[in-house]
Amino acid sequence: MTRPILLSLVSGLLLAGRLMAQEAPAAKTDAPKPDPAVVAAIKGLGGNVMEIAQNDPRLEVSLHLADKEVTDDALAQVAKLPQVIWVNLANTKITDAGLAHLAGVKTIEKLHLEKTAIGDAGLTHLAGLENLQYLNLYGTQVSDAGLKSLAGCKKLTRLYVWQTKVTPEGIAALKAALPEIKIVAAVELAPVKKEEPKKEEPKKEEAKKEEPKKEEKKEEPKKEEAKKPEPETKPEDKKPEEKK
Repeated sequence: MTRPILLSLVSGLLLAGRLMAQEAPAAKTDAPKPDPAVVAAIKGLGGNVMEIAQNDPRLEVSLHLADKEVTDDALAQVAKLPQVIWVNLANTKITDAGLAHLAGVKTIEKLHLEKTAIGDAGLTHLAGLENLQYLNLYGTQVSDAGLKSLAGCKKLTRLYVWQTKVTPEGIAALKAALPEIKIVAAVELAPVKKEEPKKEEPKKEEAKKEEPKKEEKKEEPKKEEAKKPEPETKPEDKKPEEKK
């Protein structure tokens, strides 16, 4: 490869890198910024509004940890924000009517409604959320009738409906409309089986082998020792009496 060709390739790569570096900030700059007044209103309730990543200006709105009562008025504020994709409204005081504020927020991908008073009427307002992928309805008043409203959410792949009025028949009907969906209806905990202590089988007493009796040694009769003849006692010689 000649030097001029090599230099042209290097300069081309440098130029491409500069163009990419210029385009990246421009994309972020062009993204609509949330209204500071709206963000302040949500944060005033104890909620939060933040970009999902440093290089992604789409927004996440969290109100599930708010220290003040979150009502339908808060949903009106959420609807004013641009590019909202994640919304967490768990354990809030929102109503079916309040969800009408979210009907036009087509960018929503993930929505938490668990532990709220939402019912079938509320789900009718979600029917047009074409980008909705995740919906948590745990502990709500939703029934089979409400699930029918979700059949048009073609991107919905994850749905939680435990502790609701939904029946297996309603789940089957929604799965028929959305074959890719995974529906969690209950958390089934397998009972822990206690292992019974194994009973030890009684050991069979092995028949004790009788040890051969040791033959008792018969005592041999003692041989009478031959008595040694006693020495004969000789009569003592009498001394002659001395004459006086």
